[in-house]
Amino acid sequence: MILEARELRKHFRVKGGGTVHAVDDVSFSVEKGETLGIVGESGCGKSTTARLLMHLIEPDAGAVLLEGRRIGSAQGAMPLREARSRMQMVFQDSFASLNPRLTNEASIAFGPMVHGVPASRAIERARSLLDRVGLEPARFGGRYPHELSGGQRQRVNIARALALEPRIVILDEAVSALDKSVEAQVLNLLLELKSELGLTYIFISHDLSVVRYMSDRVMVMYLGKIAEIGPVDSIYGRTAHPYTKALLSAMPSMDPSKRTEAPPLAGDPPSPIDPAPGCRFRTRCGYAEGACEHTDPPLGAAGEMHHVACLMRLPGSGHSKAAAHAG
Repeated sequence: MILEARELRKHFRVKGGGTVHAVDDVSFSVEKGETLGIVGESGCGKSTTARLLMHLIEPDAGAVLLEGRRIGSAQGAMPLREARSRMQMVFQDSFASLNPRLTNEASIAFGPMVHGVPASRAIERARSLLDRVGLEPARFGGRYPHELSGGQRQRVNIARALALEPRIVILDEAVSALDKSVEAQVLNLLLELKSELGLTYIFISHDLSVVRYMSDRVMVMYLGKIAEIGPVDSIYGRTAHPYTKALLSAMPSMDPSKRTEAPPLAGDPPSPIDPAPGCRFRTRCGYAEGACEHTDPPLGAAGEMHHVACLMRLPGSGHSKAAAHAG
């Protein structure tokens, strides 16, 4: 595996009392060359997880391992500077991500120059990357971010992320602000770059159709925890968690026979401030029982490489739909 998160935890103190459990003991791994999609409602911890992986915010507990080495300042760990040359991130807001005072060419060349690449070589690399993402260097290199469309700016951000020749690119809602025609172009560009450069992606999005198109595996998050994780065909075709089923049932369909007549979920997600013990989804789950109020379900097997955190899938959990005993 190229990347591993081990029991990552991030809590934020709230002014006036209480603690937001943004990410709670999240563990997963990413294989070299794959795309891991991360989905879930707003506030589920997707973006916080991405920032923890990049060490843009420091975890309260847990570790991130890149190519087998822990990232951090401890003896023998991979220094943050080295880690960020191997792992880059593309953010949702294409305009805020770019320095308005730098030309597109200079923005892309800045990272390599900071890491010791001579200016002439950095500019040459920037021009090559602009060409690779479909922006003619002579035409777009000297322009500023405000002179570009949203899709063009995001192409510049992708080129900037690739300037340090990373092995992993984290895409946090990188296409959600684009209109559909431009979104399709950027998605296809990302797939081409992945194939040509041997990249590994972590693709975060609220759009389940886009995640299905892009991903090899999918991780579903709910209130700071992993609800379900597995191969994309297994998650979409053999869904194991009630929350994942609700998300998928909300996907738009052109088939009139698949018309949604009742809302898949009732109520809003509970507050992430000091969540009660037990399953965090139980207040919105139609299968919740007494056992769900007291037991925090661990990730258990639901198929080949498919894991789910639900007491209905855990033998001996006390839920009426669970098998009586393991084995």
